[in-house]
Amino acid sequence: MNQHRETMLSRVADSLYWMSRYLERAEHTARLIDVDLQLRLEQSPDAGSQRWPGLLEALQVSAPEDGAIDAEILTHLLTLDRTNPSSIISCVAAARENLRQVREQCSSDMWERLNRLFLHVKSTASSDAGLSDSHEFFRSVQEGAHLFQGVTDSTMAHGEGWHYIQLGRFVERTDSVARLIGAHFRRLPNTLDQAGEAEAYLEWVGLLKSCAAFQAYCKAHTAELRPLRVAEFLLLNPGFPHSVLFSVERVHTALCAIGELTERKAEGPVRIAGRLRATLSFGQIDEIMASGANAFWIASVGNAPKPTPLSTRSISTIR
Repeated sequence: MNQHRETMLSRVADSLYWMSRYLERAEHTARLIDVDLQLRLEQSPDAGSQRWPGLLEALQVSAPEDGAIDAEILTHLLTLDRTNPSSIISCVAAARENLRQVREQCSSDMWERLNRLFLHVKSTASSDAGLSDSHEFFRSVQEGAHLFQGVTDSTMAHGEGWHYIQLGRFVERTDSVARLIGAHFRRLPNTLDQAGEAEAYLEWVGLLKSCAAFQAYCKAHTAELRPLRVAEFLLLNPGFPHSVLFSVERVHTALCAIGELTERKAEGPVRIAGRLRATLSFGQIDEIMASGANAFWIASVGNAPKPTPLSTRSISTIR
């Protein structure tokens, strides 16, 4: 009986964790494509096409087999392509399916909100018009994810299941933001301590907007975009919700809470999250960049698995 209960608990935790990761990825992808579409209006076609490989790299999506890619192909691949497990429609569908499997653990408002988002994305994919108003569609995906998070925090007991949802959200956010920063800096066109030219300036604006950070950065540092400051803000700011440090702290908090609620030790995951939190909390951005950005991005991302459709991975190692 206890063994059966253990299996059921692992199944519930698994579904809640991956549901949250899928939804976070869908929201992140929608923001990245929306920002890319906005930048295309202000940049030359060549500048936009040079950004696409980095965008695919940041999202861990392979380019089409024939190598052909343009604005339309890219948008479809990342948005409504059902064969791409990281497209928006695939992620929202997977999030809904994972939540459907454990509906008894969530509030009816949570299910209604996520199901409404799924039906909206599905109807867009089925419509002859497709993405006729792409900006409105991407905004609706982001708002749908934000509304789900708000409803979850307001209507679900903040027990073990809620902490697994937080864990999934911030593991995915740590992974996504770190990869995005790494992909951007690998094609850095200018030195770290200098403001960029007009074309490069738009790219830095795009990076900040892709992390929902442009206005927050400007309030902290004015609108002068220096790469080192941008990196510091997105990596080390303790109060900004999309910084790597903020996300890592939430991962550590969720792991500690799960361990306390279940009266089980999670020494390995807690130690890893704590070490990364300490590295970020006491690290200096110039030292981090001087030691080699790529190595740090890998350390930040770790070996967190990439979501795949309808994942049933066991995460009992952190229970």
